[in-house]
Amino acid sequence: MAERFLVTGALGCIGAWTVKRLVAEGVPVWTYDLPGEPRRLRLIMDDAALGKVHFVSGDITDPAAFDRVVAENGITHIIHLAALQVPFVKANPIQGARVNVVGTTVVFEAARHHAAQVQGLVYASSVGVYGGPELYPDGTLHHDSPVHPLNLYGVFKFANEGTARIYHQDWGVNSLGIRPYVLYGPGRDQGMTSTPTKAMLAAAAGRPYHISYGGSVVFQYADDCARAFIQAARTGAKGSAVYNLGGTESAIADVVRDITRAAPASAGSITFNPAALALPPHVDGAPLEQAIGRLHWTPLAAGIDETIHIFRAAIAAGKIDVAAILA
Repeated sequence: MAERFLVTGALGCIGAWTVKRLVAEGVPVWTYDLPGEPRRLRLIMDDAALGKVHFVSGDITDPAAFDRVVAENGITHIIHLAALQVPFVKANPIQGARVNVVGTTVVFEAARHHAAQVQGLVYASSVGVYGGPELYPDGTLHHDSPVHPLNLYGVFKFANEGTARIYHQDWGVNSLGIRPYVLYGPGRDQGMTSTPTKAMLAAAAGRPYHISYGGSVVFQYADDCARAFIQAARTGAKGSAVYNLGGTESAIADVVRDITRAAPASAGSITFNPAALALPPHVDGAPLEQAIGRLHWTPLAAGIDETIHIFRAAIAAGKIDVAAILA
């Protein structure tokens, strides 16, 4: 059966890059989101490429609507990325549970109903399922490290991992979960850890910006993250395993240095809060690569260069509202 991909949350950052990659490969791709302007897609795709995307408007919490999209379009692979980020879940926990937990269950139900058709299901969990650094004496997050979410977003993501396990246990639905850490790149303009990318946008626009945290974290370029989700969906993995996503460990101070190198006029205008995130600074991404194969990692400096280049082009073309994103 020829591949036919469905990407939920395609109007978000990982989703936009996932759609871009699939279109570039010539793979038919459908998106499923609430109605909205595909502004993140427009940052990285031209009109000709966007014209090849099958946009479907729908609510991820509507099981009948989502099931129809899977059935009527012969979807063979689902990449489930639709979710509300930490600040939005905190502001409205009930809606956060609807989108992040009920929505994920809707996706698994569709995969169960169309088990003979859906060959691959991969979904985004998060390192937000883990707790503070004191719980991990070696300073590293392993895929089987103990979980202890520090907010409702993490609680809901961990619930989804349990949903995946039970759907495999009770109905044989295969899936693979991926836990990203700090995603960066064009389109990353929401969420608790998005401020390094906003600093890159500010540098491209000639504006000052203060990154909200410091310390060291693991960075993952959005394009690399998209590649990992596509690769995982194609493996035909059996079971319900969940893995951490690797990447490039870096101090925020070094990110600021690389931003300044890429945009020398920003020197002194990009600052950061020295307080680190409440997560360990290291991630063991090897088990995911053992499960799905070697992954591509863009060097952090190169990813920052490309991000600022894309932002500059978008600013010049009037494709991005800098003030709204940095507010």
